[in-house]
Formats: sequence, C-alpha cells, structure tokens
Amino acid sequence: MEEQSVERTGAVAGSNQDTPVAWRDLREWVALIEANGLLKRIDKPVDADEELAAIAYLATRREDAPALMFDTITGDRTGSSILTNMLGSSKERYALAVGIDPILSTAEMIATTREIMQRRVKPVPVAKADARVNEVVLRGDEIDLTQFPVPKFWPGDGGRYIGTGDIALTRNPDTGRINVGCYRQMLHGPRRVGLYCSPGKHGLIDREGWWARGKPCEVVAAYGIDPVLFMLAAQVFGMKESELDVAGGMMGRGVELTEAEYVSLPIPANAEFVIEGLLHPGDSEEEGPLGEFTGYYGRERAPQPVIEVKAVHHRRSPIFTAALMAKYPSCEIGAYYAIMRSARILDDLDRIGVSGVLGAYAHPAAASGWGMVVVSIQQQYAGHAAQVLALTAQCPAAAYYTKWIIAVDEDVDPTDFNDVMWALSTRCNPADDLDVLRNTWSTGLDPSQYPPELRPYGSKVLINACKPHKHIKQFPQATLLRQSVYERAAARWDELGFEGPPPKLTAFHQE
Repeated sequence: MEEQSVERTGAVAGSNQDTPVAWRDLREWVALIEANGLLKRIDKPVDADEELAAIAYLATRREDAPALMFDTITGDRTGSSILTNMLGSSKERYALAVGIDPILSTAEMIATTREIMQRRVKPVPVAKADARVNEVVLRGDEIDLTQFPVPKFWPGDGGRYIGTGDIALTRNPDTGRINVGCYRQMLHGPRRVGLYCSPGKHGLIDREGWWARGKPCEVVAAYGIDPVLFMLAAQVFGMKESELDVAGGMMGRGVELTEAEYVSLPIPANAEFVIEGLLHPGDSEEEGPLGEFTGYYGRERAPQPVIEVKAVHHRRSPIFTAALMAKYPSCEIGAYYAIMRSARILDDLDRIGVSGVLGAYAHPAAASGWGMVVVSIQQQYAGHAAQVLALTAQCPAAAYYTKWIIAVDEDVDPTDFNDVMWALSTRCNPADDLDVLRNTWSTGLDPSQYPPELRPYGSKVLINACKPHKHIKQFPQATLLRQSVYERAAARWDELGFEGPPPKLTAFHQE
C-alpha cells in the first residue's frame, strides 16, 4: 500500500454549498451501491486464508466486477463481514461515493473531481456516546485481534494483513497536522500490529519526529472505513494539509470524529473497526512481504515498527474493508485512483502556469495508475510538447514512480488507450521523440530495480506523440467526421436500432 508524500501549495479554501453525499457511513454506502446493482453478497462459508482472496481475484478479472461482501467467514465467531473490491475498477462506485453522476465519462469525472477536491470542510466533533464506532470498546487484556477474521491474501505473504483497505492517523509533532495515510498493517498478535511506511511518507515523517523527541508516536488505525477516506489516504497533499479537510469538502459535510480512550488523536466516529496505540522506538518485528499493487510481492521480509494496541472500538458485527492488491483490474487501486490522480496532475499544471493543456489520464492498467500518464495539449509554440512532458513528469502529483509520460494532440482522447496507441504509432518517431530522466523519485515496491537498495531512485521516459510542430502544416490530415453529419447520425441512433448512447466525439473535419 502506498501514500504519496509531496508538498502542495495554493490550496483553495472554502465551504461546500452543494448537497452532501447520500450516505453517512460505510453501511449506508454499501446499501446505496447494492440498490444500484453494484454489490454481490457471498453468504456461503469462505476461508479468510487465501480462499477469500482467490475468489476476489477471479471475480474481478473483468472491469465491471461488483463490490464483494463476504458475510460468512469460516470459523469466525464475531459476526464480522469482509468487503473487498469496494471501489476497484468501477467508476460508477466512485461516482456514488463522491456524489457525482455515474453516467459521466471518465474525462467528465476528472473535470468534476477537480472542482470538488478544491473544497475544504473541517471535521465535526461527536460525543463518545453518539459515536457509532463505540458500540463496543475494548481495553487492555480485553483486546484480542486474533479473534477477528484477518485475511492472508497470497501464498507468499508474510502473514495475515488486518490493514490493507485501511487508514492510519498520525500527528505531526511540529505543526499538529493530522495525516491520513493508507499503510499496510500485518497482525503479529492479540495486541500487536506491524505498520509499514515507505520512505518519504508522512506517517513515517511523523513517527520519526516523535521518536527524535524521545517520545512514542501515537497512531489510530481504522479497518472498516467509508470510501472517501480510503481514497484520499492514497492521494497527494502537502505536509501542512490534512486529508480530513479534503474529505469533508468532497462529502459536503465535515468528517465526524470522536475522542479516543488512550491517545490524544481523534478517531473516526462512523468507522466499523478502530484501534489506537503507540509506536515505540526499537519495538519492531519481521514484516512482509505482501502481494502489492504492482502484481508482485513487495518489500522483502524485514523488521518494521509495531503498534502496541491500547484500545479497540468497533460496531457490532463489524465490516472489515480489505483491499486486494494485484494487477489491474483485480486491484483495489483502480478507476477511482486514476480519476483522482489525473485531476491532481491537471491542478498542478494549472498552478505552474502551463498553457494549452486540455486533459490528462493516469491509466489504471499501468500499475494501478502509478506507471503511465498521458497529457493532451493544443500545441501553441515550438517546444511546447517537450515543456509539458518535462513539467508533467516532475509535478507533485505525477513525480512519484511514474515511468511513462506521453503527450498527445487535442484530437486524441487521453483516457482512450486505443486512441493513444494510434498517436504513438503514427505521430511519434522514436529516434527523435523520446527522452529519459534519470535518478527520479520512485518506490521501494518497483520490482524492475536491482539490487533492491536502488529502488528509491527510478527513471522516466518522455514520449512526444504529438504531430511534429516544425512540420505541423504539412502533416497529413486525420480522417474525421464532419460535425453536422455526426450530429445527424447521433440524433438517429435510437431510430437506427443501436443500444445505448452514441459515442461522443470532440474532434471533427476541418475545411
């Protein structure tokens, strides 16, 4: 699991005047997607030891796979359920989570996401007695996390992972900012949970800051969470900005938080299952590997810090959100991540001041949206495409891990991989149009780098798949429909017996 760590400037503050999303917690969101035919319940007994992940993997090999609720876990006596593929490759479930129209195209969803991610609404305090997460509260020796169903996903995993579809809250000791990150968490014992953070992540920076002061680092982790908090935990925000404020803006109301039992951090009042505890300097256990979003096992087994669990809060018959990490489309990091990352990239390019940028897309099949970004531009001057490629490659939202950055013209839809392949094959001359950036920011989960200690550094290929600017007037005209003829054919679509809406075209024949 990954959470990017970059600085963001120029945040737009403001309150949300729109209607809040149509759910208040995970259970209401599950009911919403079930009503829309986007959830499959599995009531037959399923073993959490590899069988659950195997079923989830097979069921999600197609992009339109539903969310999967496993209601009967073999041997479980707690009445727990496990929700997998919560969002996955479904842009419809993403839309229902953030309150936008599910029938929008991917490009339209990116544009709308840019708007709603600019809003900021502060969290709302909730009394302990009114917090749904406090239906059951356990302290000290009452706690035994091994009694709950915790999956082992892949045969080579180093253990059972209670934290995959999770969020972890830490506080920066200097600023007081509360970070919300998504970090993998392996179960070591009744009251011990391993917490792995990659170098440069805010959770790790917070932890090191407390340890440098000779103090333990407080942690709150939630394993049954709503989709907005989960999505934002893996997005790009600055060191001084809390994802909690962004989540409130996206939902149209503040995230509800309540007081913890032991730590000074708040806990999500509507979560299904929450732990609170401490990370002590020197207290670590062997962790990993875990089958990761790259489709490979990530990070060799090594000592990682352990949370000493002090209290547990959970709803009766809790729902655990488990994120299967695998190659697309069987990965929990899918359509939603591609949409949100693309929106953030366009925001960054706007702030930098690049003109002529029309669209961007982080293709989910490329290591779940991390590996490739396509940017469409309207060329305006010599060197324009090269400039956009370089700035996209190093802008905060795209700098981490991305290996392939492709620029295309305005008549190419960056969200349509077939369109992009056409541009690559007819407008890119590899001898002239490829550049390489070396020693760039990468991830320890990149399996292409050996030895493993090289993995914090990577490289990027900049591909100019635009028409050559110096010969743009002589470049062959593409075969496009006349706009008036397209509109006439589209108006007759139903009459002609075709199902669904006609394809949307934005580029037309020019006289």
